Amino acid sequence: MPSVLPLGDPAPSDGLLPAQAAEGAVVRNFGLYVHIPFCAVRCGYCDFNTYTATELGGGASQDAYADTAISEVRLAAGVLTDSRLPARPLSTVFFGGGTPTLLPAEDLARILSAAIGEWGLEDGAEVTTEANPDSVTPASLALLKNAGFTRVSFGMQSAVPRVLKVLDRTHTPSRVPQVVQWAREAGLAVSLDLIYGTPGESLDDWRYSLETALSYEPDHISAYALIVEDGTKLAAQIRRGEVPGIDDDDHADKYELADQLIGEAGLSWYEVSNWSRTPEQACRHNLAYWRGDDWWGIGPGAHSHVGGVRWWNVKHPTAYAGRLAQGLSPAAGRETLDAETRDMERVMLEARLVSGLAIPSLGESGRHAVAGLIAEGLVEAPAAFAGKLILTLKGRLLADAVVRRILPD
Repeated sequence: MPSVLPLGDPAPSDGLLPAQAAEGAVVRNFGLYVHIPFCAVRCGYCDFNTYTATELGGGASQDAYADTAISEVRLAAGVLTDSRLPARPLSTVFFGGGTPTLLPAEDLARILSAAIGEWGLEDGAEVTTEANPDSVTPASLALLKNAGFTRVSFGMQSAVPRVLKVLDRTHTPSRVPQVVQWAREAGLAVSLDLIYGTPGESLDDWRYSLETALSYEPDHISAYALIVEDGTKLAAQIRRGEVPGIDDDDHADKYELADQLIGEAGLSWYEVSNWSRTPEQACRHNLAYWRGDDWWGIGPGAHSHVGGVRWWNVKHPTAYAGRLAQGLSPAAGRETLDAETRDMERVMLEARLVSGLAIPSLGESGRHAVAGLIAEGLVEAPAAFAGKLILTLKGRLLADAVVRRILPD
């Protein structure tokens, strides 16, 4: 089943935000995340808030979803205005899921058009959709480009059929170069998502997946270690001994290989799990998350953040649609972050970026820890001497441990 929502304070039915949300908003970027909660098949490792046709149940429909999402777009615009937030055009829009391209391209275009109608788009704004390789056509990609999308992120995951089978992916490896070509012909930038550490995947398997993905010359690559979440099909298979478990040393070997091969292909890391061909081709929407900008999350279970106020929508599409039909905010709960928590999150996220973390912004214990991190080869010495904490390759492998050492006790 999809992961549970966090605990928090009750969210007001009108969605209005406290005065804190507007403080400093004029200098923060504003983005939109649109969650499409539908998949043709639930992958065995997935615990996202997504639903297949058999899981969806009555009272919710893919056919009606675009209109429901547009209702929240309009509600969001009203809430931000009534909460005295300054008018800001969208700097990024990201359609995620689930599989956004299970909806007709016309529906995705309608949602984007509604958002642009409410907020406008910055010049050169980034507009991305995720897609499974078997959920697009040349015509659908061309329609998305014409509607204002600039970028597509394909869930390739692996080039090895038996690895895809363990992950319950529905596409064949031969489909990926085809859809990359279609996206290029449509004029869209291309990102490929890969997963390493699947049970039974050898280092040679992973090398083959990397080399295959790089042969398509993507603008961007994300490579994520497989995390086995409780309650998933894969977790049950591992528990029953049907497939091998996860090995941290194997993950480390595969990350090092990824960084080597991706770097040799001309892409550079800008976040621990992400590489781009140029700085301009980094995913600006995700950078907005890591830098603490503002975004509104549309859809069931979607999370939003504006000025240190974080909230999340009710999880099930039926409950989500029902609240919006009544003119109510779909938010299930929220939290207002204090200065200490916001600073802690800033350290945790900025430390993962190649742009680095300003060492003078750390507390006393964090600043004192930097010398030890340099000595252990976890952060770059020249950057640290210039006041920036930037992770080395070894530091990226141990990023969570580095963060623990520079946070206040």
